[in-house]
Amino acid sequence: MEIRKVQITGGSSYIVSLPKQWIRSTKIQKNDPVGLIVQPDGSLLITPKIGGESLQRVRVFEVGASADRTSLLRLLVGAYVAGFTAIHIEARDRMPQFVRQLVREFTQMTIGQEVVDETDSSIVIKDLLNPVEMPFENTIKRMHLLARGMQQDAMTAIRGRDAALAHDVIARDTEVDRLHWLVARQENLIVIDAALSRRMDVTVSQAAYYFQVSRIVERIADHATQVAHNANALIDREAGGTAMVGAMDEASTLALEIFSESMGALYTGDVRKANATLQMVRDLEMKTRDIDTRALDLEAVAAIPIGQISASIRRIGEYSGDICECVINYTVGQAL
Repeated sequence: MEIRKVQITGGSSYIVSLPKQWIRSTKIQKNDPVGLIVQPDGSLLITPKIGGESLQRVRVFEVGASADRTSLLRLLVGAYVAGFTAIHIEARDRMPQFVRQLVREFTQMTIGQEVVDETDSSIVIKDLLNPVEMPFENTIKRMHLLARGMQQDAMTAIRGRDAALAHDVIARDTEVDRLHWLVARQENLIVIDAALSRRMDVTVSQAAYYFQVSRIVERIADHATQVAHNANALIDREAGGTAMVGAMDEASTLALEIFSESMGALYTGDVRKANATLQMVRDLEMKTRDIDTRALDLEAVAAIPIGQISASIRRIGEYSGDICECVINYTVGQAL
């Protein structure tokens, strides 16, 4: 930290000198304007960007014929989540065909990423999404609706022994992942770019809050996917009686009610509602324990998938409780 003394000139003007190294690195010249932004904690941010332009960051990856496909995909996703505005992929010779295919898959897996330039030895991917057009709350709401619909349809697949519907639920998990990555990306962008934070009207603490909730909703969707996988196991083996299916359906309905109530508390910042919803998790745990006990009397081909479905339903409720705790912690913190 550099320390500067406040000086007074003309009897009413307060002046603070700026660090020479920062002036040179940002190429500020005499009489250039700078922006002054008062932060929520009372500190003052000085920025050379006054036109609202986004910070441009480029990540370069060099690849060859021996590059590992899985590792390269992880690097691309990592660069996307980290908030780079452009990704350059370069090869010393001709770009391997599997890399071009992988890039196409990557652009389909992410939101806003498009190939804008391509040669025999290079590919340029650029972010074309304006973050302001995708507010955190809208993305979280979309994730909530997707995850809830996945669990509802997974249980419908069990009741109707509909393998095609179960497979469709599994496929939808990719969309939830895409949205979660977007939230993670935008949180990182806000941390490194104060101008974006101002344009989105979101503080760093709010962005971290939304990311935390997004992570939980993504895990709820994962458990809905697990229910669908185990639904296929029950369907394939024609296992699970009507009474057991009814018990699982009842527990799932309660889990989804807890999920919806927790998200309602999130949208309204209602601490009282969050506390009341947390109490509902105990009732769900009792229902899932009853299912587990009854499953012990069944053959393994039915008992194993039913036990796993019960565990996933319980986890959906518990993760919803985690959302309530996030709401309480964040809202109480904001009130101080």
